[in-house]
Amino acid sequence: MGQQAHITLIVVLGVSWFLCWRLAFRLLPPEMAAQPPPADTVSIIIPARNEAANLPGLLDSLAAQEIQPLEVIVVDDDSSDDTSAIAAGKGATVIHPGPPPPGWRGKTWPCRKGAEAARGKLLLFLDADTRLIPGHGLSRMLDRYPGGAWSLIPWHDAGGGGEALSAFFNLMMALGTIPRGLAGPCLIIPRAEYEAFGGHRAVKDRILENVHLAGVLLARGVPTASAAGKGILGFRMYPGGIRELIPGWSKGFAGGAATTPPGTLLLIIMWMSSLWGAAGTLFLSPVFAFIYLLYVVQLGWMLRRVGHFPIWVPLFYPVSLAFYLVVFIRSLGPAGRQVTWKGRKVVADVD
Repeated sequence: MGQQAHITLIVVLGVSWFLCWRLAFRLLPPEMAAQPPPADTVSIIIPARNEAANLPGLLDSLAAQEIQPLEVIVVDDDSSDDTSAIAAGKGATVIHPGPPPPGWRGKTWPCRKGAEAARGKLLLFLDADTRLIPGHGLSRMLDRYPGGAWSLIPWHDAGGGGEALSAFFNLMMALGTIPRGLAGPCLIIPRAEYEAFGGHRAVKDRILENVHLAGVLLARGVPTASAAGKGILGFRMYPGGIRELIPGWSKGFAGGAATTPPGTLLLIIMWMSSLWGAAGTLFLSPVFAFIYLLYVVQLGWMLRRVGHFPIWVPLFYPVSLAFYLVVFIRSLGPAGRQVTWKGRKVVADVD
């Protein structure tokens, strides 16, 4: 390779680091709110379908908080396991809304019924696989709540197995949502604003209800915001490894990417292209090998802001990047349009 090629790739690397800085800036911790709401005004609503394995972790983390919410409601979405018994045994209020009526999809039905049963002025929806950081997770969340509709991207403790292949999915979810979108695993919103637009009824036919909720709220002039949840909220998404990971990320992921702001999407595409370029030229010369290592450092720096991943993920990043692209392409076709999740057929959003 000639000197001109080296200079070209170094320039591309410089541009990539600039893009990385622009993207990673969104993942900084949220600022403190001016007037945090009191915990005893908060109703926590947990939609749960066949979540017997996940619920103990979340409910135990809630019980271990230094401040306590007004109530914790688990909405058993027609589970066939011990979801209800476990929730009741952990002290949560359990409601059974029955199967979703025609036209309702995903978790919109249990979220809506949970909101109807709640007594708090502030509604906090949490997925069953999330975990509040012990002791101060809830207080930190409320201290940083800016008002309006606000969500956190949970910090992903990916373990050391196949779940670590989620790396690029986690990054893209965070970068495509923060700072103005809404994330699916965590949403906090005042009851008055929730009821004013019909809540989850307004997006009852959507799998990516969080994406479309943000659109409905913004159209009504309600501010929306999101932030990285490191130090506040975490989760284990797919501890079962690849057999859970592929259908889990496939359902609607391409549709979510389609709603990413065009400017952000362009930055992401350019960044991923430069990652591939560095991997493809790794063995051409010592200069290119050094450039590849700089990308390893760059990716490791970004991943630390969204989760805990083993060192092999950034070091051999072409593996997880290729996996991401394969699953993403898969989600564009029939295999991604309909998957079986938690024992129920899930048909992705069509627009």
